[in-house]
Amino acid sequence: MVGLALVFVSEPALALRPYDSTDADVAKQGEFELELGPVGLRRDGSKRIEVAPAVIGNLGLEGNRELVIQGQREVALDREPGEPRSAIVDNGVFIKQVLRQGTLQDASGPSIATEYGLLLPSVNGEKGTGFSVAGIVSQRTEDISVHLNAALAWTREHEPDLFLGAILEGPYSWVVRPVAEVFAEQASGGPRITSGLVGAIWRLRDGLSFDIGIRRAHDGNETIRELRLGLTWTFG
Repeated sequence: MVGLALVFVSEPALALRPYDSTDADVAKQGEFELELGPVGLRRDGSKRIEVAPAVIGNLGLEGNRELVIQGQREVALDREPGEPRSAIVDNGVFIKQVLRQGTLQDASGPSIATEYGLLLPSVNGEKGTGFSVAGIVSQRTEDISVHLNAALAWTREHEPDLFLGAILEGPYSWVVRPVAEVFAEQASGGPRITSGLVGAIWRLRDGLSFDIGIRRAHDGNETIRELRLGLTWTFG
């Protein structure tokens, strides 16, 4: 998915810091989970883009569901004449539903969830509206957590899109755990995107974690490099 003049690049609707994919868990009923990226820098080929802030809000609902609202501001540091300096992109509203309680809910076996919703228009970017639906499977052991994602979307440019992603995390009991993600995405008529990320999550205390991620991706002939810094704060 490519934004105006190839400066503002849309990301999948799925998101869990510092990834593009997500896990098969939701916020508890009545809790609010803020995923905030106050510092981010991306280089798309020769163009530098500041991503600040990137915001996702998750509100826990009854029935093992949550409401997800997201968006992020991007500032072009190397814009061409006539291009907007900033844009608000990746806007969306979704419902995430746990279909099977598993290890992420302190039960046995895999956790299974779905996430579906609307891809909303950008400000100074893609003007259309789309939708997406995803399936998520997660499994956690003492040594590793695995989260598998598959999503189908009708993009803001009204093209079909397929996203496949996988997250690997080190032992959840560690205060600082290593993490990694790979994903591939293909929109009809567009280049294939392949991406890899490595990083770490530092759990300062229950309900507050900080994260860092370093990402490298290929979007057709373009090479993308990105630094992500952020936090996840749960309260309520």
